[in-house]
Amino acid sequence: MILDRNTPPKGTVKDWLDARADTGGVAIVFPETGDALNWRTLRDEARAAAEGLAGQGVAPGESVAIVHPNGRAGVVALYAALYGGFRATMINLAAGPDAIAYALDHSGARYAFVHDSQRDVIARVAPTRLTILEPDMLAQRASLATFDAAQHALLMYTSGTTGQPKGVVHAHASLLAGGWTTAIAHDLSAKDRGFCVLPIYHINGLCVTLMGSLVSGGSLAMTAKFSASQFWEQADRAKVTWFSVVPTIISHLLHSDTNPNTDVSARLRFGRSASSALAVETQSAFEERFKVPIIETMGLTETAAQILSNPLPPGTRKIGSPGIAFGNKVRILTADLEDAPPLQEGEIAIRGPNVMVEYLHNPEATAKTFAGEWLRTGDLGHIDEDGYVFVTGRLKELIIKGGENIAPREIDEVLYSEPDIIEAAAFARPCKSYGERVEAAVSVKPGSQLSEAALIALCHQRLGAFKSPESIHFLKELPKGPSGKIQRLKLASLI
Repeated sequence: MILDRNTPPKGTVKDWLDARADTGGVAIVFPETGDALNWRTLRDEARAAAEGLAGQGVAPGESVAIVHPNGRAGVVALYAALYGGFRATMINLAAGPDAIAYALDHSGARYAFVHDSQRDVIARVAPTRLTILEPDMLAQRASLATFDAAQHALLMYTSGTTGQPKGVVHAHASLLAGGWTTAIAHDLSAKDRGFCVLPIYHINGLCVTLMGSLVSGGSLAMTAKFSASQFWEQADRAKVTWFSVVPTIISHLLHSDTNPNTDVSARLRFGRSASSALAVETQSAFEERFKVPIIETMGLTETAAQILSNPLPPGTRKIGSPGIAFGNKVRILTADLEDAPPLQEGEIAIRGPNVMVEYLHNPEATAKTFAGEWLRTGDLGHIDEDGYVFVTGRLKELIIKGGENIAPREIDEVLYSEPDIIEAAAFARPCKSYGERVEAAVSVKPGSQLSEAALIALCHQRLGAFKSPESIHFLKELPKGPSGKIQRLKLASLI
């Protein structure tokens, strides 16, 4: 199957993986171990595992949980679920025990591929019906059922403003389209090798790099995690031509003492930034130091990652804008969900083949997210006279830390579990390293002996360190609007 730059991919992930196996060549190299996985081996191992799932009685479209960091086993597990027509349910390892337990329960998964490092936490939080797959369980194989591009392919949980994660469902068609929008925006081909340092349990790592390489016929270098001290050496050893990261990583590389050698800079066509806004000063300084152009983009879990991108050089890149639409259409909506006048701020909305099917078991949230065929992003912005989108704010109150969405209310609820808390609200504070960091404000009962350290420890226990507030401020009363609702967005300026 060949990439058509004018038409979204047809067929299923199974069809594309079979086609890449027939063509041959390297699919993924792993710089940390020296291991490599070619397309045929990847297909054969994925097919065998998929037939093993069918042998366990897993039905087409049924959720199969994948609890893995980046690595060979995790990639095979993902492709096994996709190849068999099952719904790959990616579990965010950084989400914290409560969110992991919710995803496993809400998804209905009966079986899970679990990395050894995650067995203890899954044993603690998994519903009783969940079975961890062992190699011998997949030895009894059964024939795979046929399915089409409308079959559910991916389930990925993303935080919402209510604090309860929403399960984003993608079909094979929209999942492949996510890789396609990346491929056409960045002119990817079989000659390219991307660098995957972002976890594939996030939409960026999964769609931009994995699906982008599948659709374009290129290859990947994949590491278990990002390392600022090893990034350039790994990129050199793997001979990568592009990379996809988040602003936090760009900042870490910029402030590290490690420089790429001449070969790396010459080979790299571009770096790609997404997940949150990239500071203008950071982008300019990075390009000046490393001589690698950074392409700012924008995407959502609900759109299988990329919706907007700046063009590659020598095309016009507008620093401060995530660019123009590739493979989909963008519009700006007024509060009445009508087209905003030219250059006027409104809500950014997207229509295209990469848009999700639904939020699993949540028709109300699904309906609120769509205005007809248009997906409402919850982001505010405007489109300039050249078609470039500029994001000016967020309707939603998500905290975006290092590209990870964190729902403030999820933190509020943990704080409210402490009896002495009267009011609580988590909020974002600008941060040079992560874009935003988490803080919170509380008011407590008179005479309470609650300490900041105790509350932070509680959050660490319930949410994990990444989502927990770095600081908690004690106030007599939190600011409120006329209706009595706490004004979360005012807190950062008041404290």
